Amino acid sequence: MVTSISHIALIVRDPARTAELFAGVLGAHVVANPPDDDGHPQSLAKLGGVWFVLRQGTGPSCRNGDHIALEVSADELAVCAGKLLTFDVEHFMARQDTALYFMDYDNHVFELDAGGSIDEALTCRT
Repeated sequence: MVTSISHIALIVRDPARTAELFAGVLGAHVVANPPDDDGHPQSLAKLGGVWFVLRQGTGPSCRNGDHIALEVSADELAVCAGKLLTFDVEHFMARQDTALYFMDYDNHVFELDAGGSIDEALTCRT
């Protein structure tokens, strides 16, 4: 039985650069990591208690509806939106400014959600 997410692995061209984005915008705890068993450089970034393994390689060729959503407060959402202005990544507000979407340098999409958790939404429906 699954008890939690162990980690999320993303393939990126420059692991250190993506780790810097996560640290600068999201406050991630970043750890430089030696290359994996195949010699690929990688970095580790911890967000919300989950490790992201950023491994060097060729990421997705295009975006689709897949994304990783991270829950934040409304105040944190505004702060992150301001920080994104200093990084060269596409971003935009959505859902009446309760969600902020941004794309990393490799077509991965992230959502910062200040609109409440899915658990809260389901509780309100019952």
